[in-house]
Amino acid sequence: MKIKVVFYSPYGHMYQMAEAAAEGAREVAGAEVTHGDLIEADGLIFGIPTRFGNMCGQARSFFDSTGPLWANGSLIGKVGSVMTSSAAQHGGQETTITSTHTTLLHHGLVIVGLSCSFQGQMRIDEISGASPYGASTITGGGAAARGVRLLGDGWNEPARSADLASCSTRVQPTVYNGIPKK
Repeated sequence: MKIKVVFYSPYGHMYQMAEAAAEGAREVAGAEVTHGDLIEADGLIFGIPTRFGNMCGQARSFFDSTGPLWANGSLIGKVGSVMTSSAAQHGGQETTITSTHTTLLHHGLVIVGLSCSFQGQMRIDEISGASPYGASTITGGGAAARGVRLLGDGWNEPARSADLASCSTRVQPTVYNGIPKK
């Protein structure tokens, strides 16, 4: 099964998270992290920086360009996950992830977040990102390294995405003009 990690990284933080996500996805037997297009992938992990509690304009522009994929139902049934970064602890990470979920749901993706069993999101001894909606990191004050370290401490979102993508490759809906055939 193929997992594609799509990200925008103007300052390098999302690049670090994308590398960690790709590494995590590769841990699943049979998973391949691909550089192909969205249609070829079984699972999609999006890395999107936060801007004012929402996805950055570059990501919005990218998703706005996927109208033909939506019209053809090209992404229906694929597994999708979102990770983000912000400059501050309360910089809008959760709203960025959930507003991106809205777009993914319109495309028919099955959303995967962080399991509540992931204890890294429960830390109170240091500032860190992450929530049940998805992985995140804080970039201000040198915190990005802490966020990436958090990803190395048992972060399971990429592996869960890859596991679910392997299941979804066995059960694919048949789509005709955006309406599932019976």
